[in-house]
Amino acid sequence: MDPASPLTHLEARVLAAIERHIRAEGVAPTIAELAANLRLKSKGTVHRYVQSLITKGRLERHGNGWRGLRIVGLAMPDRPSNVQRFPAPVRAGTLSHLNRDTADSDRSNVGQPEDLPDKTVAFTRGDFRIPLLGRIAAGQPIEAIEDSNYLDLAEFFVGPDRYALRVTGESMVDAGILDGDTVILRKQDTARRGDIVVALIDGQEATLKRLGRTDNDQVELIPENSAMKPMHYAANRVSFQGVLVGQLRSY
Repeated sequence: MDPASPLTHLEARVLAAIERHIRAEGVAPTIAELAANLRLKSKGTVHRYVQSLITKGRLERHGNGWRGLRIVGLAMPDRPSNVQRFPAPVRAGTLSHLNRDTADSDRSNVGQPEDLPDKTVAFTRGDFRIPLLGRIAAGQPIEAIEDSNYLDLAEFFVGPDRYALRVTGESMVDAGILDGDTVILRKQDTARRGDIVVALIDGQEATLKRLGRTDNDQVELIPENSAMKPMHYAANRVSFQGVLVGQLRSY
């Protein structure tokens, strides 16, 4: 789209915040940094405005992560010397840090596995409960009902077969899994159609996708992003490293 397309007030604020961060830090902000800068609680809102700016030709992506955002026509400044470089973050689906760029790949959230533990780890459940006080409507209003139950977080997040990955990339946004989220997975080597899985390709690359059709010869892995197409692999090239059981996001 023409970069001269007019921006809404909030789009202009988002673009200005990204530019300020780039000029100050030498890199684009993460979704969490951008939300904090704009004092917005919803990362989903930030994501929508960034996507709109990309559609309007004001932003472009270089790679899959938020650090890869670029403002069209703005030269990237030198990274300030007082900013420490850290190793690349773990991508959703990867089992360790990445050691190669995945730009221009349809497999957003792809990495190389190295450190998935294969030993059982002992956990103490402790008291991982919080009060579950009732229900709240996200649609039509409902009668307020106060319960005296507890939500046992340990059921989802604690156990010898659980591990967590930090999401980087946008291949699962339509499933509500955003860049910067933390996903909780149950380690297992089997999965059913419709599960969101960590799939290992050729023993080299791992990706977080929804499992589609499978037969003796083919496995279908489906990105939850309307801009991406399903991927198909020979069944002997794919193994499963875990199934999604939970998700965390801070606001």
